[in-house]
Amino acid sequence: MISLTRALAVEWARYNITVNAIAPGFFYTDLNARSLDDPAIGPKIIKQIPLRRTGKPEELGELVVYLASAAAAFMTGSVLTIDGGLSVG
Repeated sequence: MISLTRALAVEWARYNITVNAIAPGFFYTDLNARSLDDPAIGPKIIKQIPLRRTGKPEELGELVVYLASAAAAFMTGSVLTIDGGLSVG
């Protein structure tokens, strides 16, 4: 996905189209609630995340809104990681 994002950003720039990607970590959703709520699994996942919690869907939504706004008009080819520090820990 990273390579595709970068390639499309270069290719579509001439049409004034920006391409960016979001690399999310663990977000509490209906799909993973069972695992995250499991006392044998959830704490092990949370322990790996430096912020010691999962993300909330609305936190991801705010990033999506930013990328769709005029404020991100000069941003292209970027991959934004939103994972509570998991990727750096």
